[in-house]
Amino acid sequence: MHNAALAAVGLHDWRYLKLPLPPARFAEVVRALPAAGFRGINVTIPHKEAALALADEATPVAAAVGAANTLTFGPGGTVHADNTDVSGLLESLPRPPAGQTALVLGAGGAARAAVYALRSAGAADVAVWNRTRERAERLVSDLGGRVVDAPEPAVLMVNCTSVGLQESDTPFKSMPFQADTLGVGSCVVDMVYTPGDTPLIAEARRRGAEVVTGLEILVAQGAASFGRWTGTAAPRRVMREAAGETAHKP
Repeated sequence: MHNAALAAVGLHDWRYLKLPLPPARFAEVVRALPAAGFRGINVTIPHKEAALALADEATPVAAAVGAANTLTFGPGGTVHADNTDVSGLLESLPRPPAGQTALVLGAGGAARAAVYALRSAGAADVAVWNRTRERAERLVSDLGGRVVDAPEPAVLMVNCTSVGLQESDTPFKSMPFQADTLGVGSCVVDMVYTPGDTPLIAEARRRGAEVVTGLEILVAQGAASFGRWTGTAAPRRVMREAAGETAHKP
């Protein structure tokens, strides 16, 4: 997606690379990247909170969320943290969340971004469920909302867990909520990007809910990152087409 965008705007000597990192080496490797010629990186599960912790400076949004998904390297190797998951989620929703009830599944970096985004956009109620209640309680203590012991029906449901990353996952095997939650009139968002529909999104489609896939959020947050690194407006159509083509490759 990023490489297609770089080519489209004429930055032919730029490259976007995948860098798998174990958590124990995350800070060490990231600190070494500016000297290796990197301009910035996107950060995904499970590094988003660690990314903010190592940054030299952060946007107010990243600081409030307590997690970063975009790092930009400045002069002397300084690290600037941002969280484009917030804007990416809000841009991707079919309608503003103001006045709506919302349920956020998970309590990691993506969930923190979702709760912050929904509350800042005026959602009437934001419930948070996580397998480990203590993590959900910490999130709510920091950002607001309320913890629930079991997922409740809501107009907007945002999945920020890793459910759907494995082909063997089913929508309801790992999370104790009822299929009826995903009915007509609801909107189901999956913050996790995976080629094709996740089982959760597929079931929501089948039941008539509106859906926002991880692809849409990926493009929106990626476009924001692209602009920060290059100083050039991202060609979103090119990015969406490239990401969609990759998703449909065997």
